[in-house]
Amino acid sequence: MESLIQELKTKIIEALHLDTVKPSDFKEEEPLFGTGLGLDSIDALELVVMLERDYGIVIQEREVAEKAFASVRALGEFVLNQRKPCSDGTQS
Repeated sequence: MESLIQELKTKIIEALHLDTVKPSDFKEEEPLFGTGLGLDSIDALELVVMLERDYGIVIQEREVAEKAFASVRALGEFVLNQRKPCSDGTQS
């Protein structure tokens, strides 16, 4: 899980072009929107695109997105729960 969280931090920084932010700059439990990292609705759309492109996960409901994007840790748990096992037993 911790490696996925680090991966997600890096992907968030890259997807949102947060050139002045490092993965160590935000905590796993810190909110991504509002008082935490300070992301906005345009950033949310970019994160949805990133999840679909990089993980094959589609988010269509606002309530699902709000829970998934509550924090980096929540996003990591969401990705783990949404990944489908491959035929060899690994995660897709």
